[in-house]
Amino acid sequence: MKTKSIAGFAGLALSAGIAAGIAATPAAAAEQKAPMEKCYGIAKAGQNDCAAGPGTSCAGTSTRDYQGNAWKLVKKGTCESIATPKGKGSLKPINR
Repeated sequence: MKTKSIAGFAGLALSAGIAAGIAATPAAAAEQKAPMEKCYGIAKAGQNDCAAGPGTSCAGTSTRDYQGNAWKLVKKGTCESIATPKGKGSLKPINR
């Protein structure tokens, strides 16, 4: 009889642990999908996400470090605080 009680308790504990893990999953996914924004002038050559100007096809096509018309996605609200040797990031294309 005690064996059945122990097995039942173990089963309940396992079920509760699984349920807690499933409940935590959506919150973790929401943290990973934080709002993002385009930040111009911060990408190293060939490391932009897109918009590298005429003669380029897009991601990975910037030809200069910190090219003003190439952007990277960054966490929303952080772009203009990112410092580079050529100045800070911008939410709009930069002439450089």
